[in-house]
Amino acid sequence: MATTELRDFFAKARNGSVRLIKVIIEDEQLVLGAHKELSRRWDNDYDAFVLPLLDEQQPCYVLYRLDSQNAQGYEWLFISWSPDSSPVKTEISVESKHQTLQGLAFPLQLDAQQAIQALKQKKINYIQLKLDLERETIDLVHTSPTEIADLPKRIPQDSARYHFFLYKHSHEGDYLESVVFIYSMPGYKCSIKERMLYSSCKSRLLDTVEQEFCLEIAKKIEIDDGAELTAEFLYEEVHPKQHAFKQAFAKPKGPVGKRGQKRLIKGPGENGEDS
Repeated sequence: MATTELRDFFAKARNGSVRLIKVIIEDEQLVLGAHKELSRRWDNDYDAFVLPLLDEQQPCYVLYRLDSQNAQGYEWLFISWSPDSSPVKTEISVESKHQTLQGLAFPLQLDAQQAIQALKQKKINYIQLKLDLERETIDLVHTSPTEIADLPKRIPQDSARYHFFLYKHSHEGDYLESVVFIYSMPGYKCSIKERMLYSSCKSRLLDTVEQEFCLEIAKKIEIDDGAELTAEFLYEEVHPKQHAFKQAFAKPKGPVGKRGQKRLIKGPGENGEDS
């Protein structure tokens, strides 16, 4: 639940003069913690405004106004800061806060759009995309032919990327070609700005690919290390194991007397394992 002061400030921020709003949690309410007015370009303001407001002990939400606009007005970046050392976590009202913001949508460059069409037509089997943080675009890196064994070395160790991979495999006797989306983020080797922008652009990119390009994505995966991308890992992600719950049957009572000696060899399935 947001306080009246915070709701009023959100209304004021719509005029475009506010660069940043920090929201904290007090007594299970969302409270205005701090705010900053516009100073320079959004990327120049970012480090000077955002980083000093992040407290290692206190979780918060940060709403950061970009310079790009859509039909509803300025676009905002939503940041949920929840440090591991904090006694309070920021799960409260995350979804309701998401709904107050417009998603961040960097446009796909033409060659990236053409690559997605080619993947849909199965003319290529791999796409790597990156964000251009200065121009605020999504750019094509390459579409090199890629097998499963090649995937780990496609993942940069020092920067984030988006990947689309045409996963060719067999499942229960059927040959399948499934598109897998991989979001690779090598943890704290990337700046906070890069991590936040990649995270914020991901959902709008996937909406565009699935709705406008009508490309069906079988599985969306997030990794921090290319070594995770083994054949076994991909298969289990696309086809999760169905955990069978076996019905428990009462064991028949053994005969009485001398013949009622305890069996040492269990029948199939009695110890919870398949024969």
